[in-house]
Amino acid sequence: MKPTWQITTVTDAARARIALARLAAAHGVPTVERTRLAAALSAHLRQCLTKGGTWRLTLAPADAGAGKGLLRAVVTPSPEACAAGEPPWEVTVPCPDGPGAAEDDVGEDPAALAEALLGADEDTAVVLDKLTEQEDLVSFHREELHQTNQGVLALHAELDAAGRAQREAFAAERRARNEAESARRRLTFLADASAVLTASLNHEEIVRRLPDLLVPEYASSVDVWLFDQEEDKDHATPHPAAAVVAARTGRPQYAADHPGELPGVDDHPPSALNPGRPLLCVPLPTRRAPLGVLTLSPPGARWNPDDAVMLIELTRRASIAIDNARRFEHNRDIAETLQRALLTDLPATPGLGLAARYLPATHGLNIGGDWYDAFPQRDGGLITVIGDVTGHGLHAAVMMSQLRTALRAYAVDGDSPGRLLTRLHRFLHHLQPDLYATAVIARFHPDEPTLTWAAAGHPPPVLRRADGTVQILDAKPGAMLGIPLTQEIGDHTVRLSPGSTLAMYTDGLVERRAQGIDPGIGRLAEALGGFRSEELDADLEDAADRILHPLLSDSERDDDVCLLLCHVRGDGAA
Repeated sequence: MKPTWQITTVTDAARARIALARLAAAHGVPTVERTRLAAALSAHLRQCLTKGGTWRLTLAPADAGAGKGLLRAVVTPSPEACAAGEPPWEVTVPCPDGPGAAEDDVGEDPAALAEALLGADEDTAVVLDKLTEQEDLVSFHREELHQTNQGVLALHAELDAAGRAQREAFAAERRARNEAESARRRLTFLADASAVLTASLNHEEIVRRLPDLLVPEYASSVDVWLFDQEEDKDHATPHPAAAVVAARTGRPQYAADHPGELPGVDDHPPSALNPGRPLLCVPLPTRRAPLGVLTLSPPGARWNPDDAVMLIELTRRASIAIDNARRFEHNRDIAETLQRALLTDLPATPGLGLAARYLPATHGLNIGGDWYDAFPQRDGGLITVIGDVTGHGLHAAVMMSQLRTALRAYAVDGDSPGRLLTRLHRFLHHLQPDLYATAVIARFHPDEPTLTWAAAGHPPPVLRRADGTVQILDAKPGAMLGIPLTQEIGDHTVRLSPGSTLAMYTDGLVERRAQGIDPGIGRLAEALGGFRSEELDADLEDAADRILHPLLSDSERDDDVCLLLCHVRGDGAA
């Protein structure tokens, strides 16, 4: 028999709900399922009471197979609701005890109702306990999730901090790399510019090179004011006040309408000559006093402080280069003046023409070592000599003058060329043990048809005979004069005839670094052999110039050049 309840009032609904809960418990429906069934039924009955009328609740066990059953609750509407199209409401829950479970009759017994309510409360309590457990579990998981979220947030914060630190490290590395590259670029420029400035020994050339080095990368304009430059008084160049202060104080000055903030540089108001252009005025220092002032204007609005420091250092090096060049030029002028003053005037000798040329070196301080001389002896002979003292400059010029004087003194005794060179060797070794010289001495005598000559470490003389043939007089020479060696230098003789010409020279005429000396001697012999005797008789001076020109056309003239031509005039020559 299927339990059925007529529900019209709230009391009917409560009794039906209690009866359903007890019956579900009797059929072994799980507590949670019973609570769900009671909650669903209560909600539907509430709706039914709201609609009004009489409603019928029926409980019907059913077989679900495999020894299990179902408990089905069906709420049927009143006939009026059915007529209105209201469908029955049905809910089903599983019954582990199967359909054969006892069916308890729920009547009007108050004790039974109380027991049913108590059972429903117990079910609710069980459900609440389970809900509490679930809430605790959810709270635990929520706390776990919260901790996880906090860990994730902390990890994100650490990652962000690590990312920021890494970005800062990369930025610092880039800055350091850029600074290192800038420093390397400045040092490279400073080294290259210093090499360019010190490569020249001409102070005017150094001054000309400064703007080419600095414009446009480090300056837009460059002005070099040297104090001892001669200026046209009517067209004197005005100089900024900051340049005058730099010259007076020896400190760099910066003139602009804003502070320069450059290390070691004093700030000044803008220049009245050009108020809109910043100026950096750097003195050119030396050990004694500044040579002048270098005035620069920046390539942009202002200078980078590191660039300014580099420019000040470059100015210091340029000043040293200019000072060294001026010292070199001064010493060179003294040496050349002394050299020319000591070179002798060639004597007039009957039957013998003489022509000499001396050309100082145009590169370096290679002046003062080469010399020539010609003077008569008491027996009527003529001594001609050409030599080269090792070393250059004023010291070599002075040593050359001493050798020249000693040779003239020894020649008074009438010694032969070999004997004269031997005595010069002893004199030089005693006077200057660390200085050496080379020389060739030739002796002409009007009563003797022979030429006597001797050489000591010097390039051999070249003899052009009257018939145009050329002979290089390279018979065994002595060693260099002054070396720590005892030597007796011998004489050599060669027959002379009218029209013969002897060329004596120093190595600056024939020696080239890339080729050596032998090709140059060959070129000299070829040039000398190209003359006719009549040309040499007529103008020996012109012949000397014509020999020098082709031989020196490919030379940088980094050494002195001496040439002495001795021409035995023909029978009909004056």
